[in-house]
Amino acid sequence: MSAKKTIGKIQLGKQGVTDNFIGCLKNCFNTHLNIRISVLKNARPEGAEGKKKVKEMSEEIVKRLGENFTAKIIGFTIIVKKWRKSRR
Repeated sequence: MSAKKTIGKIQLGKQGVTDNFIGCLKNCFNTHLNIRISVLKNARPEGAEGKKKVKEMSEEIVKRLGENFTAKIIGFTIIVKKWRKSRR
C-alpha cells in the first residue's frame, strides 16, 4: 500500500481551465488526496469580480472532474478534495 501525500500544489494561469489543466489535475490525484490550486493574478480580474471568476472556475473544475470531487475557496485559492464515494 502506498502512502499518499495530503496536499499537492498547482497553479492556474491565464489560459484558464483547459483540457490539459484537467488532465494534469487528474494526474496529481494519483499521489495526493487534496490539491491546492493557486489562481494567478493574470487569470482573474481584481476585487469582487475576481472572486466571482474564481468561484466560476472552481465550479467548472468540479463539474469536469466528476462527482467524487468537492471544492472549497479560500481567497484566490481553490482546494479540491477527492472522495471515495460520490458526495452528491
